[in-house]
Amino acid sequence: MGNNSTIESDFYTVKMNTMRVNIIHPKALRLLKDLADMNLIAIQDNSKNGFASVLKKLRVKAKTAPTYDEITKEVELVRQKRHEK
Repeated sequence: MGNNSTIESDFYTVKMNTMRVNIIHPKALRLLKDLADMNLIAIQDNSKNGFASVLKKLRVKAKTAPTYDEITKEVELVRQKRHEK
C-alpha cells in the first residue's frame, strides 16, 4: 500500500514503509507526534495540496491553460448533468 525501501548498516537492516493515515481521533494525532518526537517516524503534512496546486500542476503540462471562467463553466455543466439524473 505504500512505498518501501531498505536501509542497511553494519548493525541493522530496517525496512521503511510509507503510508497515508487518516486521523480520526485527536489522541491518535498526539500519539503520532510523540513517535515523531522520538525519531521513530517522520510526519509530512500534505494537507495543503488543494485545488489551486493541482490546477497549477496541470497548467504547467498543458499547451494552453483553461481560464478560471472556463473551469467554472465546465464544473457547472457537470453539476447540472448530475442533478438531472
